[in-house]
Amino acid sequence: MQLDGSRGEVLAHVGANVRRFRVAADVSQAALAAESGVSRRTIINLEAGEANVSLSALDHIAAALGVTFVDLVAAPSVPRDAIREVAWRGDSADSVGTLLGSARATREAQLWTWTLGAGERYDANADPAGWQEMILVTEGALRVEREDGITHLTAGQHVMYSSAQKYSYVNDGVAPVWFVRVVVS
Repeated sequence: MQLDGSRGEVLAHVGANVRRFRVAADVSQAALAAESGVSRRTIINLEAGEANVSLSALDHIAAALGVTFVDLVAAPSVPRDAIREVAWRGDSADSVGTLLGSARATREAQLWTWTLGAGERYDANADPAGWQEMILVTEGALRVEREDGITHLTAGQHVMYSSAQKYSYVNDGVAPVWFVRVVVS
């Protein structure tokens, strides 16, 4: 898989971020290349915003710099719960990989699929401090009620929040809602 080179701003974010983290770590391009296993020429071109690079190569560069993949791909001013960067495109126009958001995990991450029938609700107690949830609606409409606010989602929309608070999933519609739930602790 390759970083999406059809959107110049993504390559610009990556290049600027790689350079910023490399300079902050006081590491030369040659040393970063040796540590990451990515060629010096690729690092030079990447920092110039002129190189497509595999997603796994970015993982290696991030590890060598002591940062995360998300640190390299996201624009520095974008909140982690609203990244929305197309990071990969296939040969078909229907093949797209979009990084929606990121949450740090220290213990585990759980991936769930949920269906909530019409008029149904799920009420949850607060999780321990540090836990987070990410919800992505795949079909229908969902209301997520939390102590810190209410979010209305339709297909293709997502929300990320601390689940160390009481929260509820609510389907006020006349048809079921399908969503993906990721719990991070």
